[in-house]
Amino acid sequence: MRDKTQTNSAEPGDRLIRAGALVFFLGAVATLVTVAPFLLGTTPFPTYMFGLSMLMGVGFALAGAGVLRSIAAGRRQARAGR
Repeated sequence: MRDKTQTNSAEPGDRLIRAGALVFFLGAVATLVTVAPFLLGTTPFPTYMFGLSMLMGVGFALAGAGVLRSIAAGRRQARAGR
């Protein structure tokens, strides 16, 4: 029996998960760049640069919200299918 959902169809929450992954990756790169001067013994970046490291947490929260939205949509779909 064929599944009604296409493999390339966007589910609710998919965009949030992808955006969260992108923001998390940017935050991880920012963290590496911000911490590198401490490891290399050079002059550290200004304090406001450490705020970019917070993008990791923001990305994680976005992805988590996307997962919760996807779960909620799956539950609604399962209830409608009964």
